[in-house]
Amino acid sequence: MPEIIAGIAIPDTELAREATSLVLKAADETLFHHSRRVFLWGALKAAARGLEVDLELAYVGGLFHDLGLTPDYATKQRRFELDGAEAARTFLLEHGRSESEARDVWLAIALHTTPEIPLQLGPEVAVVTLGVETDVLGMDLNEITDEHRAQVVAAHPRPDFKNRILRAFYDGMAERPDTTFGTMNDDVLAHFDPSFERKDFVEIIQNNAWPE
Repeated sequence: MPEIIAGIAIPDTELAREATSLVLKAADETLFHHSRRVFLWGALKAAARGLEVDLELAYVGGLFHDLGLTPDYATKQRRFELDGAEAARTFLLEHGRSESEARDVWLAIALHTTPEIPLQLGPEVAVVTLGVETDVLGMDLNEITDEHRAQVVAAHPRPDFKNRILRAFYDGMAERPDTTFGTMNDDVLAHFDPSFERKDFVEIIQNNAWPE
């Protein structure tokens, strides 16, 4: 019997079980519980909005979306979102999912810190952003009933989550600050590191190699 939380059945397939095992090994408790909540919030909001979502793909998207912050999967030269997206794509292809399905999950993870755009794409892309916006930013909590909210948090607690997730973001990006340019992630580095200097988009344009 599949585990059911807030009316959402956690996919009970070999692929889903292996995804859970992989993330449990790679991520700490904060990131694991956050990732499961992202799946659940996203699934609840997608259902409320009438979106038909492949829950197995949504589950991998939710679980892998912050995998690029973990030591086992983080690189030094690209955005953490891309690290997680690449890991998810490889995992899905190795488990028999199609290239187009793997691409949808890649997009879901790669774009989950980019406002608005994922919500204009397919359900398997939108569902991850819906979950992230709920768990991290508290957006549109009114779409989830108090009962469902309590059930999700009982299964996957969020003690001191606001501070812990900010620290997880910083720890995962501190050694690759240049990858935060043009994203909201540079806010995190600036919060924790007073010496961090943001790149200025206007200055880059004004001082680039093109002559006037």
